[in-house]
Amino acid sequence: MSTTVAVSACPLSADVQETPPPSPDTLAYSFTLPAGPASSRVARAATRVVLQTHGLDDMTDAAVQVVAELAACACRFTPDAEVYMSLRYREGALRVILYDGHPRHVHPRLVAACDARRRAALRVLGCVVRACEGEWGFGEAREPGGGTRMWAVLPGWGARGYVEVG
Repeated sequence: MSTTVAVSACPLSADVQETPPPSPDTLAYSFTLPAGPASSRVARAATRVVLQTHGLDDMTDAAVQVVAELAACACRFTPDAEVYMSLRYREGALRVILYDGHPRHVHPRLVAACDARRRAALRVLGCVVRACEGEWGFGEAREPGGGTRMWAVLPGWGARGYVEVG
């Protein structure tokens, strides 16, 4: 009797660990989005699915509004074809970061003018984050390639209460 042994050119590692089920503590996603008008819609939809998957449905209204505002602003300011978005849930708060390729200016007047335009574009974001008692801001991206980093932190309890306030 002959025995046949299956041989694979791509062996599986015996050390593969099971992935924990989705929970708030495992929420960590990054997306690269095209810098176009549809990206805000895609970012909103992805955020809804991510929050639902990780059991944070009650944060959806505030989080989706924040993501939409940051994505729209990033797409408006970037000279690049793409923007980068990160969603993380840490220490009871959702952290949203968007990077665009718009470099910080060197001349102080240009810095002030550009920052004023960006703040004006993020006016609604500021209102939502304040209603959630969170934080937001923007500044030079420290990552290779530079650009601008915009961020918002929404405490879970504040974002949950946003539905009642909003």
